[in-house]
Amino acid sequence: MRAAKPFGFRMKAVTALAFATAFVLPAGAAIFEDGEARRAILEMRQRVDALQVSGQRSADEVRRLADENAQLRRSLLDLQTQIEALRAEDAKMRGQNEQLLRDVSELQRRQKDMAQGVEERLKQFEPVKVNLDGLEFQADPAEKRDFEAALAVFRSGKFAEATSAFGGFVRQYPRSGFVPSARFWLGNSQYATREYKEAIGNFQRMLSEAPTHARAPEAALSIANCQIELKDTRSARKTLEDLVRSYPQSEAALAAKERLSRLK
Repeated sequence: MRAAKPFGFRMKAVTALAFATAFVLPAGAAIFEDGEARRAILEMRQRVDALQVSGQRSADEVRRLADENAQLRRSLLDLQTQIEALRAEDAKMRGQNEQLLRDVSELQRRQKDMAQGVEERLKQFEPVKVNLDGLEFQADPAEKRDFEAALAVFRSGKFAEATSAFGGFVRQYPRSGFVPSARFWLGNSQYATREYKEAIGNFQRMLSEAPTHARAPEAALSIANCQIELKDTRSARKTLEDLVRSYPQSEAALAAKERLSRLK
């Protein structure tokens, strides 16, 4: 395949062909006159010049289009680069947003756990309803825990330790709804360890502070038992008689009548 000829070479060929055509006459034709020949030459030159100008313009247009095409390609490359950068930035921001969502979710979970923990700790200090020996009252969880612990010690037969536990309870919670019952069991612990005078004092204080308590009749009977152990029969008889008068329908009153019969 032949290589394309340069544009200038093609124009020269066109010019030569034009001049050659102008002077080639058909067979039998007369030679042009000088004026007509000059006019023909001038017209041919004008045509050649027009062709050269047109060719130059075409070349300039080609170069202009080539430059514009190159500029357009550069602009497209720049735009593509910017698009890729924006995509990368968008992916980065999506990743950051996802991380932020995970962080927020984790923070909310921790706050929920903390709130639950605080609520549980607060519940440890909220008053609880207690029903004991026919009484209903509100008590702190610590009071309830300490009273039940002291009662468990008494029931295990460790009366000296129970005396210490109930004594500490009434000193620490002097206004507690557990106090009448605590004094009753404190007196019983002291009776078991033969601390009769101390037991009488706690039973009497219980009766004076809570005379209608469900265990009041038992406390009165326990006072009489302590007095009998101390050989104070006269005081014991009076205590039993008062018990029968104050709590005639109680089981302790029946036991008091029996003790009175033996004391006579």
